[in-house]
Amino acid sequence: MTDDLVLDIGGLEIGLVTRSGDVLPVLRDIDLTVRRGETVGIVGESGSGKSTLVLAAMGYLKRGLRHTQGHARFEGRDMLAAPAAELQAIRGRRVAMIPQNSGQALTPNLRVGTQIAEVLDLHATVPPAARPARVRALLAQVRLPDPDAIAGRYPHELSGGQQQRVAIAMALAGAPDLLLLDEPTTGLDVTTQAHILDLLSDLAADAGTTMVYVSHDLGAIARVCARVVVMYAGEIVLDGPASEVLGAPAHPYAAGLLASIPLLAQAGLPVALDGRPPALDAKRTGCAFAARCALAEERCRTEPPALVARAGGTRLRCHFPERIGDLPPRAARPRDATGAAAGETAPPPVLGLDSLSISYAKPGLIDQLLGRRPTATPTVDRITLDLQAGEAIGLVGESGSGKSTILKAIAGLVPPHGGRISFATHGDLPASVEGRPPAQLRAIQLIFQNPDESLNPRHSVAHILAQPLTLYFGLTGEALRRRSIEALEQVRLGAHYLDRLPGQLSGGEKQRVAIARAFAAEPDLVLCDEVTSALDVSVQAAVLALLDRLRHDKGTTFIFVSHDLAVVRAIADRVAVLYQGRICEIGPTEAVYGTPCHPYTEALMAAVLEPVPGHRPSLLAEDVVEHAPPARGCPFQRRCHRRIGPICDHETPPGRELAGGHVIHCHIPPDTLRDAQDRERSRNGD
Repeated sequence: MTDDLVLDIGGLEIGLVTRSGDVLPVLRDIDLTVRRGETVGIVGESGSGKSTLVLAAMGYLKRGLRHTQGHARFEGRDMLAAPAAELQAIRGRRVAMIPQNSGQALTPNLRVGTQIAEVLDLHATVPPAARPARVRALLAQVRLPDPDAIAGRYPHELSGGQQQRVAIAMALAGAPDLLLLDEPTTGLDVTTQAHILDLLSDLAADAGTTMVYVSHDLGAIARVCARVVVMYAGEIVLDGPASEVLGAPAHPYAAGLLASIPLLAQAGLPVALDGRPPALDAKRTGCAFAARCALAEERCRTEPPALVARAGGTRLRCHFPERIGDLPPRAARPRDATGAAAGETAPPPVLGLDSLSISYAKPGLIDQLLGRRPTATPTVDRITLDLQAGEAIGLVGESGSGKSTILKAIAGLVPPHGGRISFATHGDLPASVEGRPPAQLRAIQLIFQNPDESLNPRHSVAHILAQPLTLYFGLTGEALRRRSIEALEQVRLGAHYLDRLPGQLSGGEKQRVAIARAFAAEPDLVLCDEVTSALDVSVQAAVLALLDRLRHDKGTTFIFVSHDLAVVRAIADRVAVLYQGRICEIGPTEAVYGTPCHPYTEALMAAVLEPVPGHRPSLLAEDVVEHAPPARGCPFQRRCHRRIGPICDHETPPGRELAGGHVIHCHIPPDTLRDAQDRERSRNGD
């Protein structure tokens, strides 16, 4: 072993033990080395083995998995063969991991400072008297403002981005040689994600930290990683410099992944890869990707390709790499048209929000005695919105902008503070889900961002899908099984998933099961709360196509909440930009994206990362958390980079209606803002 070799994985094979005792390969003959100071990204569809690989690097296997062959050495120690005491001494101190959900790393009933101090006690040689200073230094290192105040807070008092920074601080507490990151920015808004990725890039550059970064987000990988490993069906199919893998991929699968990504500057639906990854099979013959590859020949179906080193440090598993240029172009396809045709009268809205206001403020004792509501500024204020049957509207904005709160109010999970919610021919919806009849419960389905919160870990996939099919349609027996399989196939899963438990699925697979359950109810309105954030780009493209097809064929209406602005552009007819529970800008998607007329919309668009190595946001809003909107004036006043004076602080911005239903709420006239943007682009040479 050379001195700079941090991670050495050779011939590694890990399998899933079935109920019959068979072992089905999850990882196949994995060879991977990571040298000191490298930043390596691992990408691939859900179920490709990415998370299993990085967990094996820590000497950990999920329940039901078995190590069958090969090694995973960290600085010469085989982590899969090391005794528990040795692993305990290495984990946290020498090798640390940042999980996808920062909430999994934080204890809800302990203050942040206490939790970091516990890590220092376990994994660092810091004397007790020096720990408070070290806690403050770690919080400052991850760019959290006022470290003393943050240390005294509980996790629920922090935003998602702040929680993720605390998780990073905990991982850094032991000064690890190797940092493993499993989707660390999934679910974060574009501004917070950009700041977190800047932090990780600086850690790699300044401290020389070795990082292995697992993500579905190729834009995040391009921002942080110098080298990219592409996995498919448990194998490495491409490994090389990020500039080559993302700029000119030499493998058909990698090219398909890149083509599946929705782009901010490109209207229309991304094109998903045909088919799905193969089921686990111990007797695989030929190339695992052959059934989905446009270049496949008979040799591909009968002879497994080897992982071959090429010039420039790239490794490739393909029989015909010289034919990559023969792949047919994969251009985005337009969405199906919706709405009334020219000259027709638009039908009545299927959903109406009339001055909807929502407040989380709790009434004090005096308020309770007098029977009055608290006077705190509402979390969501005066949202008025109509949706037509078959329309898709996107709600975008940073965390805390009220997007999910609006969905929960429509679903009956949060009572409105004021205003009305009307639905189709049902009139005003009861405020609570308990007061709604079965027809309304079936017609409105909410898909949560985190499937772990909505899937019972003790129920099989078959049982989960049977619930709506039995409750709403009375299906049993073979008819129930057939419809369950159809629901799985709609989200690119197969019948072999029916017997699995949620714990045996990857994060993306669990999310697809949650989506399948919602669609099984045949709803009229689907409330999508970050439903694609945990999905790989190919499955995301397939789900977007499914949503578009349901919208067109069945008139299903969608409200699509997402931090991914490119995804919203791909699926939504209209988009509403929210900040602090107020609408800043709303209009047809192409109008809002083509010429953002509110400074907040402008900042959000500029923060989006593209899958291009070296790409950095052209504009990044200040990284602060506002716990409540200002009592008066513009909600964005304290962070606005185009603030024009006291008018922004004291007067509510007027609603300026532009062409085609495009409305902005800003004191700056649209033409003035466009002129300023044009001057800045001219100065920057764009």
